[in-house]
Formats: sequence, structure tokens, C-alpha cells
Amino acid sequence: MQVVIGIALVLAAASVAGAGPLDTPGAMKALNCSACHGFAGQSAGDTMPILAGLWPEYFKKAIADYASGKRPSTEMEPYAKQVIQFGVDDYAAYFGGLKREPTKIAVDATAAGRGRAAAQPCVICHGPDGRGDRAKLIPDLAGQPPGYLKNQMMLFREDKRSPGDPSLKAIKELMKSLSDDTMSDLAAYYSSVR
Repeated sequence: MQVVIGIALVLAAASVAGAGPLDTPGAMKALNCSACHGFAGQSAGDTMPILAGLWPEYFKKAIADYASGKRPSTEMEPYAKQVIQFGVDDYAAYFGGLKREPTKIAVDATAAGRGRAAAQPCVICHGPDGRGDRAKLIPDLAGQPPGYLKNQMMLFREDKRSPGDPSLKAIKELMKSLSDDTMSDLAAYYSSVR
């Protein structure tokens, strides 16, 4: 009898203490995101954004924009529609509740230094350290992969990210004034921010 009680107590303690990374609400739904964005939203690649730590309201806006085609992406549109169908609030809460680990993609320190010097116009919206403005849904750039950051700048420059959106006119004009090298430097800088 004592052995049975002892085993029951061990199992009960293990079930309480053993909550794993898939036990939080939204985690099972978000597993399909792992194929591109990494387990728990920690993208290991250079071209995919890290979703961990993304503000839920920003996540929900991005998903809505992808699903509606406002932010064109043949890759993301069907997944965004799936996220909405399965419950965007669960996904947003899950990724928003995770701690973002900065990218492990190494950047050239000299390029990051040039990027820091070139970032002054970016400070107006993204703040002095690239952490964004949650109230205005201006994203946190710090620690994102440099390839992803540069690609987003290029999409803005070419008016392929949220085409025709009047609220993005200023950033698109700014991106048109930047060379590819300057964009690479800015990407290196924001990616290096910890």
C-alpha cells in the first residue's frame, strides 16, 4: 500500500512540475509554424523572422494583412488564413508569451557599426535601440536575422510590402534613398542589438 501511495505521489509531482514547452495554450496549434520559424518561434535561419516575443497585437495585424493579401506573400497567405481559422488569439498569445532569443546569425561588427551610424532616421519610429513602439504597432527589430531585416527593407523600397498603404509612405520613401550596402549595414546593426 505504501508503495502505491509513493508512486502516486511521485507521478502527481511529476505531472505538476513537468509542464513542457507544448503545454501552454496555442503551442500545439503553432507547431506548423515551426517548419519555417523554428521550434517555439526561434528561427535559426537568416530569412525567417523570430516570432518568439512578438507582441500579440502586432502578430494579429500581420496575420490579418497576410490573409487579406494586404501584405502579399504567396508563402504566408494560406498559413495566415489557417491561423485565423484555428484561432489567431491562441497563436498570438503563445508567441507573445515566449522570450525572444536573438538570432545566432553572426554579423560583421564593422557593418553593424556603420549601420548604427546610419540608423538615425530609423530612430524616429523604431526608437534608439530598435525596440519599436508597441502602441503604434511599430515592430521590435532587435535581434532579428539580418537577411530577414534586409529583405523587409527591400520590400518597402519596391512597394511590395503592404503596397499602397498610406501609413507606410514615409518608410518607403526612406528605403528608396538607401543603397543596398546601407541596408545591409542597418540589418547587421539591428540584428546585433541585444
